[in-house]
Amino acid sequence: LCLLTLICFGASRSGYVGVAAVELVFAALVLLAWSCRLSSRLPLLQWGWTDFTRCVIGAVLFLVTSLIVIVGHRDGAGIAGGVFGILAGILLGYDAYITLPIRQGHTAAPTGVYWEHWEGG
Repeated sequence: LCLLTLICFGASRSGYVGVAAVELVFAALVLLAWSCRLSSRLPLLQWGWTDFTRCVIGAVLFLVTSLIVIVGHRDGAGIAGGVFGILAGILLGYDAYITLPIRQGHTAAPTGVYWEHWEGG
C-alpha cells in the first residue's frame, strides 16, 4: 500500500510524495533487518519498540496527509492516493497494535521436560 500511495501521490498534483517514500524506505529497512536476523546480532537495540514506533509514526503520518489530500485536492490520482494512504494508515495502526511489546508478554517454558528431570525420569 505504501508503493501504491507513492505512485498515486506522484501522479497527482498534491506534492505529498515524501511521506509515502519515507515510510516505504523504513518498511524496507526493517524487513531487511529482520530477514538478515539483525535482531540477534544487535541485542542492544529494542527491536520490538523500534517496529512499534515505526508503525505508530507511519499510521499517524499516513492518516493525516491522506485526509489533507482527500479534503484539499480534487484530482483522481490524489483521491486514490488518499484512499490508499488511509488504508495503509489503518493497517499500520493494526500492525502497531499487534506488535506492541507490552501486549505480547512472555511465553511459558515447557514444563514436561523439567518435571521429568526432577522426578528422576
